[in-house]
Amino acid sequence: MSVTASDIQKTRDFYAQKKDAPILLHEFGYYVLDRWIREGHIKDASDLGKYCDFDGHGMQYLWGLGWCEAEFRPAFEEMVLEDRGEYELVQDFAGRHVLYFKGRRNGFMPEYVDHPVKDRDSWERNVKWRLDPATTGREADTAYATRLKELAGQGAMIGQAAVGGYMYLRSLVGPEGALYLFYDDPELIHDIMKAWFELADAVIARHQALIAPFPINELYLAEDNCYNCGPLISPDMLREFFFPYYQQLITNMKARQQGRGFHFQIDTDGDCRPVIPIYQEIGVDYFSPFEVASNCDVVALRKQYPELLMRGGIDKRILAAGKEAIDREIDRIMPFMKAQGGYIPMCDHGVPEEVDFEDFIHYRKRLKEYA
Repeated sequence: MSVTASDIQKTRDFYAQKKDAPILLHEFGYYVLDRWIREGHIKDASDLGKYCDFDGHGMQYLWGLGWCEAEFRPAFEEMVLEDRGEYELVQDFAGRHVLYFKGRRNGFMPEYVDHPVKDRDSWERNVKWRLDPATTGREADTAYATRLKELAGQGAMIGQAAVGGYMYLRSLVGPEGALYLFYDDPELIHDIMKAWFELADAVIARHQALIAPFPINELYLAEDNCYNCGPLISPDMLREFFFPYYQQLITNMKARQQGRGFHFQIDTDGDCRPVIPIYQEIGVDYFSPFEVASNCDVVALRKQYPELLMRGGIDKRILAAGKEAIDREIDRIMPFMKAQGGYIPMCDHGVPEEVDFEDFIHYRKRLKEYA
């Protein structure tokens, strides 16, 4: 966990939306690593630092509340349920039945066949008890928190990451099942969200006690409730099923740090444009990753929402289209966004396998010119 004074200053300038300030050089992730390793460009991801300048993270995150799934204690037992020749059906740590290529777990999109929650009985029998805040194993990592306090004393910021309400429901019930459940059993949705809130509130309270007197500077939720044509759920559903729990969590967090506020980031793929003003109702001021294929243009959105912190927005498809296309996109986005401040340019999702190594290095060098 190495953070320099420059990393911290760039991070604070980003959150302050300092205009024309040096820009943080980060990247989201890589689906292309196997190709680059196979072609002999790198040995592993750490080799990228030889070719690209990446900044450290002046915002360091506390965890313990899941990300794409709930943080179960205990997790479900992982096991192979069925051999299907080229494929195998597996129960994963989140209780889902997942179809994988045999012997592989990463590098492709798996097929989710079943989920652990079907109704109130399966919720209480399979899942609810795994979210008990008092379960052994949920104790906060005091050594890690002590290190964060040391960094905070040097000016670094501290965030809390967690699975958001929709991502959490989706992992428990499935994307289709969750949509039916909003109508078929809204009280069960509220019970599931109450368990989310009670766990999040308890874990965050422990974290806040450990890092005091420093505050949590950001709440960061993995939400993923949009797809390429817009939101998966309506504004009314957000307000009814999620916002009461988010608002209570925000209220409790602020009270425990003497009223000091924090930034609120929502990570949602797809076309997030319709939900930005909805989330702003509860204080969300930071969105990512702005997928361009879903009509999220960071330049247009910054003009519409000048106070919004933004991260992402570099079209993954253009990274695969060659240096001239990359140049046009960087020169379109970066002069305006740097002048505005509050923007971290990154690929709008993991760098895809179609991206040539030389073109990726060119893209990163072009960003450095503006950074």
